Amino acid sequence: MSEIISNPLDDIRNLVKMMPQADMEAVSAVKNRDAQLTKPPGSLGKLEEIVEWLAAWQGDPKPIITRPLVVVFAANHGIVEKGVSAFPQSVTQSMVENFAAGGGAINQICASYDLGLKIFDLALEVPTPDVSEHNAFEEQGCAATIAYGMEAVAGGTDLLCIGEMGIGNTTIASILYHALYGGNARDWVGPGTGVDEETLNLKAQLAEKAIARIGGFQGNNGLDGLGILCALGGREIAAMVGAILAARHQRIPVLIDGFVASAAAAILHAIRQDAIDHCLFSHLSAEPAHKLVLKKLGKEPILDLNMRLGEGTGAAIAAGIVKAASKVHNDMATFEQAGVAKS
Repeated sequence: MSEIISNPLDDIRNLVKMMPQADMEAVSAVKNRDAQLTKPPGSLGKLEEIVEWLAAWQGDPKPIITRPLVVVFAANHGIVEKGVSAFPQSVTQSMVENFAAGGGAINQICASYDLGLKIFDLALEVPTPDVSEHNAFEEQGCAATIAYGMEAVAGGTDLLCIGEMGIGNTTIASILYHALYGGNARDWVGPGTGVDEETLNLKAQLAEKAIARIGGFQGNNGLDGLGILCALGGREIAAMVGAILAARHQRIPVLIDGFVASAAAAILHAIRQDAIDHCLFSHLSAEPAHKLVLKKLGKEPILDLNMRLGEGTGAAIAAGIVKAASKVHNDMATFEQAGVAKS
């Protein structure tokens, strides 16, 4: 009798299959209350839609945000040795230390909006292999990294902001998008930390090499989203997949940061299109391909501030807007309370 060997990623796939759905009764209650607030119907535009989204995923007709959290996952990548970044890998460690000391942009934004912040160091001293030549993970390692990311919400939160740090990870994200969506490699690569045209061409060549190595684009290579992640991803992207997945199961709304963080959402979307319905995309990155990524995902950004820093900065700024939307909905007077006649 032949031995049946289980795939370590199958547990993750099963979690994706068993995702809870939106609470539409809570959404209906939000709409009913909104109709009674002292304002013309629809006058707060997207803020009203944000409250409906919060209610749907918190399962609460008066959704509140008392414990917002930004999580930043940091990792290093072997492909950096090929010269794809304007900075060396050592900068990742230095920036993690800067975050710990309170000196990063993300620290200041979190302080401005009263957001919690956690930084996760994903074995920075051991970069993942160069994915143009080797798989990023063995299946067990990929599953373990996703599980590690799931622990990010263990302390409890009611709004999760997803961010990352890692020299070279815009190249990794570009390769993932190229694998998922096809097209030309140059459609997906961008300046990242600020590289020149020669380096952009190098990034495209490495993306093409990586895709050829795994047998082509999704649909042709026999790999699902997790298989592509295992072959081509980075540890921070795998951990973000885990954090997004855990948030869904715990009914926590999620704000996705920029170009690299969106790659984690794209992996889940490739497995199941409604897997990221509990996510809003905080901003349109200045990385050129991000607009195309959001179109593929069927999502619109909350903001467009020409940012491309990462670190969860866009998600943290968007969290301030989400907090304001919740506060307005819950604490604004109704016509009856204010003694204002509707007609």
